[in-house]
Amino acid sequence: MFASNHSVEYTSFQSLEDTSKLYAITKRTMDIVGAIIGLILTSPLFFIISIFYLFGDSKGPIFFKQIRVGKNGKKFYIYKFRSMLVKAEEKLKADKELYQKYVENNYKLEPHEDPRITNLGRFLRKTSLDEIPQLINVLKGEMSLVGPRPVVEEELKEYGMKVSKFLSVKPGITGYWQVSGRSNVGYPERVGIELYYVYNQSIKFDLKILLKTILIVLTKKGAY
Repeated sequence: MFASNHSVEYTSFQSLEDTSKLYAITKRTMDIVGAIIGLILTSPLFFIISIFYLFGDSKGPIFFKQIRVGKNGKKFYIYKFRSMLVKAEEKLKADKELYQKYVENNYKLEPHEDPRITNLGRFLRKTSLDEIPQLINVLKGEMSLVGPRPVVEEELKEYGMKVSKFLSVKPGITGYWQVSGRSNVGYPERVGIELYYVYNQSIKFDLKILLKTILIVLTKKGAY
Protein backbone atom coordinates (compact mmCIF):
# COMPACT_ATOMS: atom_id res chain seq x y z
CA MET A 1 0.00 0.00 0.00
CA PHE A 2 1.14 3.53 -0.68
CA ALA A 3 0.06 6.82 0.78
CA SER A 4 -1.97 9.07 -1.48
CA ASN A 5 0.09 11.39 -3.67
CA HIS A 6 -2.43 14.12 -2.99
CA SER A 7 -1.22 16.98 -0.80
CA VAL A 8 -3.21 18.95 1.71
CA GLU A 9 -3.49 22.44 0.20
CA TYR A 10 -2.05 25.30 2.28
CA THR A 11 -0.63 28.75 1.64
CA SER A 12 3.05 28.41 0.77
CA PHE A 13 5.80 29.52 3.14
CA GLN A 14 9.48 29.16 2.31
CA SER A 15 11.76 27.84 5.03
CA LEU A 16 15.55 27.68 5.07
CA GLU A 17 15.31 24.31 3.30
CA ASP A 18 13.84 26.15 0.30
CA THR A 19 15.97 29.29 0.33
CA SER A 20 19.44 27.86 1.02
CA LYS A 21 20.80 25.18 -1.32
CA LEU A 22 23.84 24.68 0.89
CA TYR A 23 21.68 23.97 3.94
CA ALA A 24 19.34 21.69 1.98
CA ILE A 25 22.20 19.64 0.48
CA THR A 26 24.08 19.40 3.78
CA LYS A 27 20.96 18.37 5.68
CA ARG A 28 20.00 15.75 3.10
CA THR A 29 23.54 14.34 3.13
CA MET A 30 23.40 14.09 6.93
CA ASP A 31 20.03 12.34 6.64
CA ILE A 32 21.23 9.74 4.16
CA VAL A 33 24.49 8.98 5.94
CA GLY A 34 22.83 8.97 9.36
CA ALA A 35 19.97 6.71 8.23
CA ILE A 36 22.30 4.19 6.59
CA ILE A 37 24.58 4.03 9.64
CA GLY A 38 21.56 3.83 11.92
CA LEU A 39 20.00 0.95 9.98
CA ILE A 40 23.28 -0.97 9.94
CA LEU A 41 23.80 -0.54 13.69
CA THR A 42 20.21 -1.44 14.57
CA SER A 43 19.83 -4.37 12.14
CA PRO A 44 20.31 -6.92 14.97
CA LEU A 45 17.44 -5.22 16.84
CA PHE A 46 15.15 -5.64 13.84
CA PHE A 47 15.75 -9.40 14.04
CA ILE A 48 15.42 -9.68 17.83
CA ILE A 49 12.30 -7.51 18.08
CA SER A 50 10.59 -9.34 15.21
CA ILE A 51 10.72 -12.58 17.21
CA PHE A 52 8.36 -11.14 19.83
CA TYR A 53 5.64 -10.64 17.22
CA LEU A 54 5.28 -14.41 16.87
CA PHE A 55 3.31 -14.87 20.09
CA GLY A 56 1.40 -13.20 22.95
CA ASP A 57 -0.73 -10.07 22.63
CA SER A 58 1.77 -8.69 20.10
CA LYS A 59 1.26 -11.53 17.63
CA GLY A 60 0.79 -10.21 14.12
CA PRO A 61 2.42 -7.69 11.77
CA ILE A 62 5.79 -6.30 12.85
CA PHE A 63 5.34 -2.83 11.46
CA PHE A 64 2.67 -0.21 12.05
CA LYS A 65 1.90 2.17 9.19
CA GLN A 66 -0.12 5.35 9.50
CA ILE A 67 -0.73 8.25 7.13
CA ARG A 68 0.96 11.45 8.32
CA VAL A 69 1.24 14.88 6.73
CA GLY A 70 4.71 15.86 5.58
CA LYS A 71 6.40 18.83 3.92
CA ASN A 72 4.04 21.07 1.93
CA GLY A 73 1.10 18.91 3.00
CA LYS A 74 2.22 15.77 1.15
CA LYS A 75 0.90 12.65 2.83
CA PHE A 76 3.03 9.57 3.46
CA TYR A 77 3.06 6.39 5.52
CA ILE A 78 5.16 6.60 8.66
CA TYR A 79 6.75 3.33 9.84
CA LYS A 80 7.08 2.13 13.43
CA PHE A 81 7.46 -1.15 15.23
CA ARG A 82 3.86 -1.98 16.11
CA SER A 83 3.23 -1.17 19.77
CA MET A 84 -0.53 -1.71 19.67
CA LEU A 85 -3.00 -4.51 19.18
CA VAL A 86 -4.18 -5.35 15.68
CA LYS A 87 -7.17 -3.07 14.84
CA ALA A 88 -6.19 -0.82 17.75
CA GLU A 89 -7.95 2.30 16.44
CA GLU A 90 -11.25 0.43 16.12
CA LYS A 91 -10.91 -0.69 19.73
CA LEU A 92 -10.28 2.87 20.92
CA LYS A 93 -13.12 4.44 18.93
CA ALA A 94 -15.52 1.80 20.21
CA ASP A 95 -15.20 3.44 23.64
CA LYS A 96 -16.60 6.91 22.85
CA GLU A 97 -15.81 8.35 26.27
CA LEU A 98 -12.21 7.18 26.17
CA TYR A 99 -11.80 8.38 22.56
CA GLN A 100 -13.06 11.84 23.54
CA LYS A 101 -10.51 11.90 26.35
CA TYR A 102 -7.84 10.86 23.85
CA VAL A 103 -8.65 13.81 21.58
CA GLU A 104 -8.88 16.31 24.44
CA ASN A 105 -5.55 15.09 25.83
CA ASN A 106 -3.56 16.01 22.71
CA TYR A 107 -4.20 12.63 21.04
CA LYS A 108 -2.54 10.77 23.91
CA LEU A 109 -3.60 8.47 26.73
CA GLU A 110 -1.69 7.43 29.80
CA PRO A 111 -0.15 3.98 29.21
CA HIS A 112 -2.13 2.36 32.03
CA GLU A 113 -5.48 3.44 30.53
CA ASP A 114 -4.75 2.88 26.86
CA PRO A 115 -6.36 -0.46 25.85
CA ARG A 116 -4.46 -0.54 22.56
CA ILE A 117 -0.88 -0.89 23.81
CA THR A 118 0.66 -4.36 24.12
CA ASN A 119 3.19 -5.40 26.76
CA LEU A 120 5.94 -5.34 24.15
CA GLY A 121 4.63 -1.99 22.94
CA ARG A 122 5.03 -0.39 26.36
CA PHE A 123 8.67 -1.42 26.41
CA LEU A 124 9.31 -0.24 22.85
CA ARG A 125 7.74 3.16 23.55
CA LYS A 126 9.51 3.66 26.84
CA THR A 127 12.85 3.00 25.18
CA SER A 128 11.89 4.79 21.91
CA LEU A 129 12.85 1.65 19.98
CA ASP A 130 9.49 1.79 18.18
CA GLU A 131 10.78 4.79 16.21
CA ILE A 132 13.73 2.98 14.58
CA PRO A 133 11.88 2.01 11.34
CA GLN A 134 11.47 5.72 10.57
CA LEU A 135 15.05 5.61 9.34
CA ILE A 136 13.44 4.06 6.25
CA ASN A 137 11.24 7.17 5.91
CA VAL A 138 14.40 9.28 6.09
CA LEU A 139 16.10 7.31 3.29
CA LYS A 140 12.96 7.70 1.16
CA GLY A 141 13.13 11.46 1.63
CA GLU A 142 9.78 11.68 3.42
CA MET A 143 11.34 12.61 6.73
CA SER A 144 14.57 14.04 8.11
CA LEU A 145 16.60 13.02 11.13
CA VAL A 146 15.62 16.37 12.72
CA GLY A 147 12.41 18.34 12.27
CA PRO A 148 8.92 18.81 13.68
CA ARG A 149 7.15 15.54 14.42
CA PRO A 150 4.83 14.47 11.59
CA VAL A 151 1.18 14.68 12.60
CA VAL A 152 -2.09 13.15 11.44
CA GLU A 153 -4.25 15.53 9.43
CA GLU A 154 -6.64 15.94 12.35
CA GLU A 155 -3.90 17.65 14.39
CA LEU A 156 -3.21 20.37 11.81
CA LYS A 157 -6.09 22.43 13.17
CA GLU A 158 -3.96 23.04 16.27
CA TYR A 159 -1.62 25.18 14.12
CA GLY A 160 -4.34 27.50 12.85
CA MET A 161 -3.07 30.23 10.52
CA LYS A 162 0.52 29.05 11.05
CA VAL A 163 -0.01 25.62 9.54
CA SER A 164 1.83 26.53 6.31
CA LYS A 165 4.92 27.41 8.34
CA PHE A 166 4.73 24.12 10.23
CA LEU A 167 4.49 22.22 6.92
CA SER A 168 7.31 24.16 5.26
CA VAL A 169 9.98 21.72 6.48
CA LYS A 170 10.35 17.95 6.44
CA PRO A 171 9.14 16.26 9.62
CA GLY A 172 11.80 14.57 11.72
CA ILE A 173 12.42 11.44 13.76
CA THR A 174 13.48 13.81 16.51
CA GLY A 175 13.13 17.55 16.94
CA TYR A 176 12.99 20.52 19.26
CA TRP A 177 9.70 19.30 20.76
CA GLN A 178 11.27 15.94 21.68
CA VAL A 179 14.14 17.60 23.54
CA SER A 180 11.81 20.12 25.20
CA GLY A 181 9.58 17.68 27.03
CA ARG A 182 8.09 15.47 24.32
CA SER A 183 4.80 13.90 25.46
CA ASN A 184 4.88 16.02 28.62
CA VAL A 185 4.31 19.12 26.46
CA GLY A 186 0.97 19.25 24.67
CA TYR A 187 -0.96 21.73 22.57
CA PRO A 188 -1.03 24.72 22.33
CA GLU A 189 2.51 24.96 23.80
CA ARG A 190 3.74 22.36 21.31
CA VAL A 191 2.87 24.67 18.40
CA GLY A 192 5.31 27.34 19.59
CA ILE A 193 8.06 24.79 20.17
CA GLU A 194 7.73 23.20 16.72
CA LEU A 195 7.63 26.61 15.01
CA TYR A 196 10.70 27.75 16.95
CA TYR A 197 12.63 25.10 15.04
CA VAL A 198 11.18 26.28 11.71
CA TYR A 199 12.27 29.86 12.42
CA ASN A 200 15.74 28.88 13.69
CA GLN A 201 16.87 26.10 11.38
CA SER A 202 20.61 25.51 11.08
CA ILE A 203 23.02 22.59 10.95
CA LYS A 204 24.35 23.61 14.37
CA PHE A 205 20.82 23.51 15.80
CA ASP A 206 20.22 20.08 14.22
CA LEU A 207 23.41 18.67 15.74
CA LYS A 208 22.50 20.09 19.14
CA ILE A 209 19.07 18.44 18.97
CA LEU A 210 20.58 15.09 17.92
CA LEU A 211 22.98 15.13 20.90
CA LYS A 212 20.18 16.07 23.31
CA THR A 213 18.02 13.31 21.85
CA ILE A 214 20.62 10.68 22.73
CA LEU A 215 20.63 11.85 26.35
CA ILE A 216 16.83 11.95 26.55
CA VAL A 217 16.44 8.46 25.05
CA LEU A 218 18.92 7.09 27.59
CA THR A 219 16.99 8.72 30.47
CA LYS A 220 13.59 7.85 28.91
CA LYS A 221 12.20 11.35 29.62
CA GLY A 222 8.76 12.09 28.17
CA ALA A 223 8.44 8.72 26.42
CA TYR A 224 5.13 6.87 26.61
